[in-house]
Order: sequence, then structure tokens, then C-alpha cells
Amino acid sequence: MKNAVLFFLIITFVIGCRQAEDPFSILRDGQWIDLTWAFDEESIYWPTNIPFSHDTVFAGMTEGGYYYSSFHFAAEEHGGTHFDAPIHFAKDGKTVDQIGIEKLTGPGIMVDVRNQATNDRDYLISVEDLQNWEEENGRIPDGAIVLFNTGFWKFYPDKTAYTGTDLSGQEGVANLSFPGIHPDAATWLVENRNIKAVGLDTPSIDYGKSKDFMTHRILFAHGITACENLARLDDLPAD
Repeated sequence: MKNAVLFFLIITFVIGCRQAEDPFSILRDGQWIDLTWAFDEESIYWPTNIPFSHDTVFAGMTEGGYYYSSFHFAAEEHGGTHFDAPIHFAKDGKTVDQIGIEKLTGPGIMVDVRNQATNDRDYLISVEDLQNWEEENGRIPDGAIVLFNTGFWKFYPDKTAYTGTDLSGQEGVANLSFPGIHPDAATWLVENRNIKAVGLDTPSIDYGKSKDFMTHRILFAHGITACENLARLDDLPAD
């Protein structure tokens, strides 16, 4: 599982203490927000993936007179809240185990595109959306993790409302409908800003109807990673 990793704990966004002289005060005093969904039988997976399963191997009293439990779980990579490494769409890109922790931390910003996605569930997040954010909040800082709130996280785990279809396999892929990042916006970020990662609250950083996954290809070719199926983005500030 080296091109994507499932987050079984939490992805967190720490708010506050941005200018603190003591960097550890961010961890002590900041507000922690869990941006992940639990992995269970309701987890949403890509239509061609085998969904999550959890089975009991043993749970009960042993012949030795003590209690013991053990369980088996299985899941494909691209479901639930997960992290994509560049190798996912870049032949020579890094795998998860090759990505240093410094690439997974940094100042976070949240770009709110809920209004646009409400009016168009196939909305493509644009360069203009990024520039509008900068007009209100200033230049995207170097090393930023750029998150996009489409509002679609509120549909999870209703598969039809969230992905546009309840079909599986290639028929399901053909009927996907949800917002994503326009390749032009990905190119603008690569050429004009110095970011570490992107993330959003849909199943893919490419919109549902994408056939060439160009946003993945552009970002991953430049070593930028991605988080998908994020939760509760309304809890984040817009700056």
C-alpha cells in the first residue's frame, strides 16, 4: 500500500498560535479538528474498489481461561479519508514511505467553494477561486497545505448523494458526479506558488467526470501530495 495510505487515526488541522515563538505551543494550545471519517462498512470507495470488511477471528474465553480477541480487516487503498502519494500518478514519484514528515506539515489554508459547488455538482475549482482567496487573505504562504471546502462532506456516507451514483464497477465510474480541482488551477499552483499538498471533501481531487485525471498528473509530477474524502471542513476558518 505505497501509493496511498489510509488514515486510521486522524488528520488534524491546528488553529491558532501562528506567530508563537515556541512552535510546540501550537500543539499544546491550538484547537485540534479531526478531518477524517471512520473506516467501517459505510466507508465510500471508488466504484471499482472492493469495500471495507471487518471480521472476527476470535473473541472469547480461551482454553487457558483468559479472554482474547483478534480481528481481520481488509480494504483497498482509495476509499474513506486517505492520502495519495505522487507514485499514484507519477511513474518516478515518491511512495508513502519515502515522504518525510516535513512534507506533511505546514500552514494550512481553506478555500471555500461551497456556493459554486451547490449550484454545479460538477464544479471545477478555478484559478479565479484561488486568486479571490488571496485578495481577501493575502498570498498563499510557502509550504502551505491547501484545502478546498465544496460542502460535499455533508453528504457522506450517502453514496449516491456524495458520488452521484450507487453503481459499482466501470458503470459506476461512468456516472460519477462531484466537484474537483481544474487542471488549470493545479498548473497555476505549481507554476506560481510553493505548496506541499492539497485536499478536499470529495472522492478525488479530479472532478467526477474526469477521464484523464490531469489534476492528479500535474500535481504529482511536481511532488505535491493530496488528501481526499476529508470531513467537517466547515469547522475550519477561511484564512
